[in-house]
Amino acid sequence: MALLVPLSTNARTGVNYTPGASRFSVETNDDAQQVKLRIYKDGLGGKPVKTINMRRAKGHDGLWHAEVKGDLKGKFYTFDVKYGGKFMGECPGIWATAVGVNGKRGAIIDMASTAPAGWSADSRPSIAAKDLIIYEMHHRDFSIDPSSGIEHKGKFLALTEPHAINHLKELGVNAVHILPSFDYASVDETRMGEPQYNWGYDPVNYNVPEGGYSTDPYKPEVRILEFKQMVQALHKAGIKVILDVVYNHTWNIDGSNFQRTRPDYFYRKNADGSYSNGSGCGNETASERKAMREFMVESVKYWVEEYHIDGFRFDLMGVHDIETMNAIRAAVPADIFIYGEGWSAGSCAYSGDLAMKANISKMPGIAAFSDEMRDALRGPWDSNSKASFLGGVKGNEESIKFGIVGAIQHPGVDYSKVNYSKAPYATEPTQMIAYVSCHDDMCLVDRLKASVKDITTDELIRLDLLAQTVVMTSQGVPFLLSGEEMLRDKKGVHNSFESPDSINRLDWGNLESYPQVMEYYKGLIAMRKAHPAFHMGSADMVRRNLDFLPTENCLVAYHINGRGVPGETWGDIYVAFNAHKRARNIEVPDGTYTIVCRNIKCDQQGITTVTTRNGKVTIPAQSALILHN
Repeated sequence: MALLVPLSTNARTGVNYTPGASRFSVETNDDAQQVKLRIYKDGLGGKPVKTINMRRAKGHDGLWHAEVKGDLKGKFYTFDVKYGGKFMGECPGIWATAVGVNGKRGAIIDMASTAPAGWSADSRPSIAAKDLIIYEMHHRDFSIDPSSGIEHKGKFLALTEPHAINHLKELGVNAVHILPSFDYASVDETRMGEPQYNWGYDPVNYNVPEGGYSTDPYKPEVRILEFKQMVQALHKAGIKVILDVVYNHTWNIDGSNFQRTRPDYFYRKNADGSYSNGSGCGNETASERKAMREFMVESVKYWVEEYHIDGFRFDLMGVHDIETMNAIRAAVPADIFIYGEGWSAGSCAYSGDLAMKANISKMPGIAAFSDEMRDALRGPWDSNSKASFLGGVKGNEESIKFGIVGAIQHPGVDYSKVNYSKAPYATEPTQMIAYVSCHDDMCLVDRLKASVKDITTDELIRLDLLAQTVVMTSQGVPFLLSGEEMLRDKKGVHNSFESPDSINRLDWGNLESYPQVMEYYKGLIAMRKAHPAFHMGSADMVRRNLDFLPTENCLVAYHINGRGVPGETWGDIYVAFNAHKRARNIEVPDGTYTIVCRNIKCDQQGITTVTTRNGKVTIPAQSALILHN
């Protein structure tokens, strides 16, 4: 466990509170004419109790200050900046770290009061990138259904409850990737008694937890305390916490804190003056600009220091420039895991190198999702009904092999036949995220139902387990969507970002209905964690010890020389994936082998032994086979 030491950070918070006085600051464009600071009793409604004209800092036309005497703890504030004779509208600025309900006003609090008991002793679990097993979850999905048995449904505190923690520990995951948990726009925190749902990719205040996941969004301290309690509980369980961050766009332009303080500075524009839309959400931020880059770096550092966050998943990382991503990587400790979507949702108004998947080799210590492996297994992203390897469609074998080695250079992969990347993009296998499903697409069960004609329940389970075996034995970093271990479905909905709970919730009853699925996942994860051969962490080691058997249509198999992997107790390891509806054979040297994975069973202690005399072993239909001597 690594003791958390505060970073040397210069984050600007909008307000610096002391009992004797509060000091406020806000940055504007140089041509700002006036800035009004307003102090309120409440976080929403009512008239200001005090209005102050802020003063421009000497030697800095874009920095404004104000000091208000007295103890303002419990009050709220806004800035209102004037350009061209017109005020832009009140907002808490971009550096707010506490806000009132719905994030309209900044809150003046004593941050020291938000630390749970024992917070100073909280420490990050010491887990290397190669050893991570990531579980992606949405707070509401995970706990909202009555079947969850969780008291704090849809709240940060759900992940402090023993039932939730024990499930994660039993499954074996050691990192939880939580969907956006900063203050976002699409859930009205004044109506928490009504069902509301959104994934949260519509940022308002980047450095404040979302009030809708707290037990009281009207009290600024509550959301902060409860978020920290969640992190603390997961850390005590040996589970890292990864935050999904969305710096590539804001929920809108005119109403955003960026635009109201520094109009048009933070957003890219096209040559014709229109706003660029590489995010697909109506705007894209300009990470290459000095203040935006500083904001992203300081924001990430703030979450690490104040909330003890262990990693970051960057939404549409391909919108950001490489220099900014490398600056973020350099600004936080080496054990903070950073990864993202190595693409954008459209063309970006930026002529330099962007943090695309193809440029991952230029960003050491940063990983990207492998859509090569994902789509080779389940089918192409642009069609829900088209199958790939899991549906018995040939031609995806090299793309799967690409994912197995972790997107690195390997002599056993024919890159000309890989679906999207015709060359390796990762320098090390830990720069590739291996996955088959995540929040923003059909979950695996729905995709199999949509793409494999007349699929039976038995086939569904077999193909589900086959897919996750490919993911979990990949040399990349494995990533699971929450609920896959429960054979989760979303009633066929592809993009459920604002679908009701009936679509998104996890049905915990499936653990009893399909116990073999959870048992297999547990066994598979335990096997990966116990055997370094499946997470070597070094490209050179992968090239030395992993070689592929002859490839056939819908059959991929490989051998690992366990003797060459430090800490590995198995000798020769053979792994085979058969997507055919009939059994297939692979050739292995004659000898006695222990089978640890076959059909719908996975047990590293061994299922049975087999002695080969003709050099062949059989892989049952639509399943994986793993054996060793």
